[in-house]
Amino acid sequence: MNRYIRKILEANVYEVADQSPLELAPIISTRLNRRILLKREDLQPIFSFKVRGAFNKIRKLVAEPDHVGVITASAGNHAQGVALAAAKLGTKAVIVMGKNTPDIKVDAVNALGAKVILTGESYDEAAEVARQMSAEQGYTYVHPFDDEDVIAGQGTIGMEIMRQCREPIDAIFVPVGGGGLIAGIAAYVKYLRPDVRIIGVEAQGSACMTAALNAGKRVSLKKEDLDQFADGTAVRQVGKHGFEIARQSIDQMLTVTVDQICAAIKDIFEETRVITEPAGALALAGIKHYLQQSTDVSSDASLIAVVSGANVNFDRLRYISERSEAGEKREMLLGVTIPEKPGSFQSFCKLLGKQHVTEFNYRYRDRNEAQVLVGIQSAGGIDQNAVLKDKLSQHYSLVDLSSNEVAALHVRHMGGGPLEELSNERLYRFEFPERPGSLLRFLKVLGRQYNITLFHYRNHGAAFGRVFIGLQIPNGALSKFRTDMRSLGYRYWEETHNPACDLFLRPSA
Repeated sequence: MNRYIRKILEANVYEVADQSPLELAPIISTRLNRRILLKREDLQPIFSFKVRGAFNKIRKLVAEPDHVGVITASAGNHAQGVALAAAKLGTKAVIVMGKNTPDIKVDAVNALGAKVILTGESYDEAAEVARQMSAEQGYTYVHPFDDEDVIAGQGTIGMEIMRQCREPIDAIFVPVGGGGLIAGIAAYVKYLRPDVRIIGVEAQGSACMTAALNAGKRVSLKKEDLDQFADGTAVRQVGKHGFEIARQSIDQMLTVTVDQICAAIKDIFEETRVITEPAGALALAGIKHYLQQSTDVSSDASLIAVVSGANVNFDRLRYISERSEAGEKREMLLGVTIPEKPGSFQSFCKLLGKQHVTEFNYRYRDRNEAQVLVGIQSAGGIDQNAVLKDKLSQHYSLVDLSSNEVAALHVRHMGGGPLEELSNERLYRFEFPERPGSLLRFLKVLGRQYNITLFHYRNHGAAFGRVFIGLQIPNGALSKFRTDMRSLGYRYWEETHNPACDLFLRPSA
């Protein structure tokens, strides 16, 4: 551990990085009744902390006599960090990215003077190509997190926090992907102040550090199980060096949902007028989750959230906005069955009163019933929602769909279902890579043996698009269908018996 302290103290990052502010967040602090501080790494030249580790590594490499250039695989902030560091130090940089990398990220790296190579459909495939080029052409591979000098560069954040915060610190919350950031911060802070708690925060669906610490060794998440929403931390396996530090120095790991991340993005925007990327809001989402779980945290506690980056695609903002209300439990999504007769719709609206309605879809079901999908925003949060739900349930049959992914992502944006039952219909939710040819590849695998009965897609500005599809699968063909889907490699979930589908996408029994 001591070698990391020396490396952090010797790290030279300030030729390209700034000492980022540690700012009190008064609005968030008042709401959470705790002293919340934000370490603003979103204000770095590339809007991310990644430039620290990249520069610290590359500045050592360029001093070597046989150095010819650097190469890395990244579709995000590390790519920009390597490109900027290489430009500053006057060396060649090659960045290998997956073919589905959004144009905004490719353009940003090109603008910094690096050569971009697009290949493969995932980080793993891009990394394999980058390592092969490194061996063949002599470029030095700069790992995004599993490297001692990269970790030391990120550790300068911990050094700054200790210098900047004169008041006692109860805990520092750090977003976790491959583990380089939290390893660097933890190494320095725990050496100087072992009483300060270091708490890592991961997104559900990419919690590889939590899995590793629970197992007592590094484990690799399945490719098909890796969620890409917080793409800046979507890593299948933590680094070896980071894990060595983490198992000694991390006090606790937390996982948060997509909705909680989106709510934290909104919180930071309201505080700073900056829109962070999902990974950048992980730490604040973790603080809020931590305070919900721990009732014994003093009201005098000082909690620090590392805001790691703000490289968010503009196209994602619509989706983030939609999910932020659910993350705060301020929006409740209900499926309500009302009588199909004159005046019933008016009666239902009257019962809602002056609630702030965010969504209202009405669908005739049969001569006796109709279905209403209603989104209700409550300033009172979860308690007021419970009161309203209880009030409505005294008059109508209802289903709470607030945490239902199909309802939130698809059904609320769709029309009604068929007028008659479709035999052998099954419903699935897919993630498609956002690149030309993905849909065609899917349809070719399906061939002509499955009839498509429903299809819904929305662009969320991410590397993967969400698709909802209905298929008629003949008797005896389900096993082959599942084999076909595995050959595609796209993540998918069956939603045939999802209550949102029963209410709004199927005819009455």
